[in-house]
Amino acid sequence: MLRDWKFEIQLDERSDKAVYLQIADALIKDIHSGRLKTGEVLPGSRHLAQLLKVNRNTVVEALNVLLIEGWLISKERKGTFVADTLPDFKDVHDNKEIIANAESTENKHYHLQFDDGHPNSKIAPVTELARAYRQIFNQKAKWQMMGYGDEYGDLEFRKAIVQMLNHQRGMQISEQNICLTRGSQMAMYLTAQCLFTEGDYVMIENPGYKPAWKAFEHAGARLLPINVDKDGLLMADVANYLKSGKKIKAIYVTPHRQYPTTVTLTLKRRLELIRLSNEYGFTVIEDDYDNEFHFGYRPILPLSSFPELKNYVYIGTMSKVVAPALRIGYLASNNSDLIEQVGDLRKIIDVQGDNIMEQAVLQLIKDGTLKRHIRKATNHYKAKKDFATSLLAKHLKEKARFTIPEGGLAFWVVPEKPVNWQQIDTKLKNKGIKIITPDAYSFGETIHGIRLGYGSLSEKDLEEGVIALAELL
Repeated sequence: MLRDWKFEIQLDERSDKAVYLQIADALIKDIHSGRLKTGEVLPGSRHLAQLLKVNRNTVVEALNVLLIEGWLISKERKGTFVADTLPDFKDVHDNKEIIANAESTENKHYHLQFDDGHPNSKIAPVTELARAYRQIFNQKAKWQMMGYGDEYGDLEFRKAIVQMLNHQRGMQISEQNICLTRGSQMAMYLTAQCLFTEGDYVMIENPGYKPAWKAFEHAGARLLPINVDKDGLLMADVANYLKSGKKIKAIYVTPHRQYPTTVTLTLKRRLELIRLSNEYGFTVIEDDYDNEFHFGYRPILPLSSFPELKNYVYIGTMSKVVAPALRIGYLASNNSDLIEQVGDLRKIIDVQGDNIMEQAVLQLIKDGTLKRHIRKATNHYKAKKDFATSLLAKHLKEKARFTIPEGGLAFWVVPEKPVNWQQIDTKLKNKGIKIITPDAYSFGETIHGIRLGYGSLSEKDLEEGVIALAELL
């Protein structure tokens, strides 16, 4: 037995590669070098986890990858062994490529996917959008739109977004305060590159939105995780970081419906966050990713609508409203210097937005199509939410708890007892069902809950998926 075998690997938590894949790659390297020989038994997953100082589930996931790919074999009641017949290294350039190809093959078999809250593209106003495009190309001065435009986006479209933000979300901005982008992730990237320098710190929600974290880290910022409870961000954690003396430049928050837990930051904590931002001079980066679909009396107004807040960047998207394939995002800020930097960078990476698409969507705004679509879509998603609620209440009773969201397109589900999400994920994949496991939004140790999007699924798929999940909890 290899109980005293020392596993020599430096795990990098900041790497784009998941920890379980780093472990899998290290084992493959040792097999390739001959350090691990065919037929040798590996230490148990619990012992490996202790050696690596990681969660046992992470080790189990790494071993599962190697079992699937054929590097290891499992013998009942005996353990896990290096396979007698190994994959041909001549055909392998990179283990990451193997996994990507394997996942690509697997994806073809998923007939049901729980996403993190995507809209239903089938109800998008495609006919109306196509008509708007045709009308634009039939205009006499259509040639004027074929040249280069403004790096901040079409002026009339910006004015329309500004009017929406001021009238519906209580903000106080002008078209000089806003830049249109190709989706909210581009807005996040531009903000990060213009706001952070190497060595800066940014406070983030944990659990939270990893694509934003990666944008911050790419700009040289370091992450400071802050826990979330039923009332949102824990302000005591924020205060402790601020007192630490670190160079904290910003905080990234999703206060309207926290991603992924869907909880709303309470008014008391909102006011405290604004006070601390003003006192310590850090910027509040507010991601209002799904404001439009709300089922209660009215959406909570953004932090950026408070006139007292001195430094903010507000990021939103219209992709969920119009169509996911149309990348329409925007960022607004009361920092004119930051907006100017954003415009300069935008000219380098993408000289302008999609002027024709912006004109088409602007036409939908002006003729009332978009407003009618949002009303129709909200009713559609409310009915879907009510149906999903009944399914969760029926099949997850005494197995998991959840709150009924006031808006958005996802539920946050927390099992009553600890579960192995990697094992559940594997079993669901065998049934052709895909979920997003909690490690996708965890900083450090994996959290317990899971985010289930319902907006893009049919009632039949929702029922099948919830029943399959309930059987494994």
